[in-house]
Amino acid sequence: MKPVEAVVPRTWDAELDLGYVFQAGRTTLARRSSRGPLAVQKMLYPETQAVCHTILLHPPGGIAGGDNLAIRVELEPHSHAVFATPGATKWYRSAGPASRQRIEISVADKGVCEWLPQENIFFESVLADNAIDVKLGTDAVFCGWDVMCLGRTASGERFARGRVRQRIAVSADRRPLFEELSLVEGGSAILDAAAGMAGYPVCGSFLVAGAPIDAGLLTGCREVAAGDGCLHAVTLLPGVFVGRYLGRSAEQARDYFSRLWEILRPAYANRQARRLRIWAT
Repeated sequence: MKPVEAVVPRTWDAELDLGYVFQAGRTTLARRSSRGPLAVQKMLYPETQAVCHTILLHPPGGIAGGDNLAIRVELEPHSHAVFATPGATKWYRSAGPASRQRIEISVADKGVCEWLPQENIFFESVLADNAIDVKLGTDAVFCGWDVMCLGRTASGERFARGRVRQRIAVSADRRPLFEELSLVEGGSAILDAAAGMAGYPVCGSFLVAGAPIDAGLLTGCREVAAGDGCLHAVTLLPGVFVGRYLGRSAEQARDYFSRLWEILRPAYANRQARRLRIWAT
């Protein structure tokens, strides 16, 4: 009788490297390389040739235990790129190995990067490490958000087990500008603490770094309502605008951040904000 072979779960090591240039009034994807299941769709120009919209694709549809994803984006001087995803990123439960995603964004002088993905959904029993590292040149701007859902709230799942570790760091002209580390463990006191998740399963952060945000814009953002049944706030740190959301709906969080984006974009990019069509699909 043959021995039963152990079933080894398949994991992915995937990389995506994108480089953008600005020439003759047009931002172009000049460099693209990938390994594993990470890709981009055809470049889109729904606004103007100066702004290149990129849809990031991860065909497996989720990140499993042991997966290791790396995304690197480089914008050369004066280039302007917008990044989005066609759906939520699902982080699946793990039987042991952690899943990791590292995003590195470099924006050269006077460039603009807008990082506007849909939400991350962390399943119960996930072991996840998610990091974003942004480096800005002189007068470069980063605008981006991150929305985190703990558990599949639509099915009533609570985050009783697992771990999510997140980090975002922004530097400008090689000087640290903003850094935030968070660790959420399933079933821990932080889920219900007033200084933590306050009993809400969804939280989000919205950043605009390197842009001249004045007091008038800050006041306008503070007047934006996020809707019922949630907590929200904005603040202005040296060189960084920060918006926060705590609630029960990823859609509500993205809508709130979109309203802030609509106010701030004319100031940092000299362009009106138009909501991406892919958000409605």
